[in-house]
Amino acid sequence: MSQEVPSAPKSLVAFVWFTLLYNIAVIIWGGYVRATSSGAGCGSHWPDCNGEIIPTAPHIKTIIEFTHRLTSGLALIFVVVGLLWIFLKFPKKHIARTGAGLSLFFIVVEAGIGAGLVLLRLVGEDQSVGRAVYLCVHLINTFLLLGALGLTAWWVSGGKRFRTVGQGMMTKLFWVGMGALMLLGTTGAIAALGDTLFPAKSFMHGLSQDFSATSHFLLKLRVIHPFLAIAVGIYLVSLAGYALHKNKRKAVNICAMLLIAMVLIQLVVGMMNLALLAPTALQMVHLFFADAVWVMFVLLSAAVFGSESGDTLGKSVYEPVQPELSGLASAKT
Repeated sequence: MSQEVPSAPKSLVAFVWFTLLYNIAVIIWGGYVRATSSGAGCGSHWPDCNGEIIPTAPHIKTIIEFTHRLTSGLALIFVVVGLLWIFLKFPKKHIARTGAGLSLFFIVVEAGIGAGLVLLRLVGEDQSVGRAVYLCVHLINTFLLLGALGLTAWWVSGGKRFRTVGQGMMTKLFWVGMGALMLLGTTGAIAALGDTLFPAKSFMHGLSQDFSATSHFLLKLRVIHPFLAIAVGIYLVSLAGYALHKNKRKAVNICAMLLIAMVLIQLVVGMMNLALLAPTALQMVHLFFADAVWVMFVLLSAAVFGSESGDTLGKSVYEPVQPELSGLASAKT
């Protein structure tokens, strides 16, 4: 028997999808803070800014950093509101409550990591190993936050609980895909930091930086990212194609096709970013599609493993799943 799913108000469904999209926007602005070396715009003060609650004579970097703090605080408020709303509308032990709780947990951790970056002075022109490690941890938590928000939106829209038992190789393939995306994201964070701290004057200059024995460790690690991106991109496209072959449900079809499209776009944007020496605007586009690929991978996982109790990946399931599709429609609007 499939789980009875209470019908969520359309306003709640829209709000939860909006919260996901808003958090992506906040993350992109955080990337802009890093790209413009504005992380030290409020000095080593947190939660105040240069000793003031509201900076009275801010410089441009202070404005950029302070805006990020304000938008991040608003993101936390949205997650809290969503959690309370979900707890009011869904019964105990409903999976949407779990997603909302995880979203709150990860966004609180995200705030703590952001505060640590400032208080430990791992911002601005800092070139330490500690900053690189810290950014990798930051990236992983950001992915977990977006994943929790995406799943919460999916479940509020009527999506089913995961059912991985009896799914055979598919479960292992998706675990590998998740790990590969996490690894790719961390190498991307390192590459972006290297681009910020050691900007190349030309494409050939950038290559010489990457392979020089005397280069900073960030530059030596930067070269890993584009090769890994190609390998992971091929894997994700193949995985999405395999999911399409094994499961004919409409939700799987939509998510798989969107994932393939986003991966291909991201590869093109990545090559442009490399060729054009990582201009700030293109870095933000690159970061957006990195987040979009991750979220769509999570939603594809939800579509594949959130099958009805009678569905299996070895059979063709043609019946459309209206709650899942309505959730995707809400996301687009």
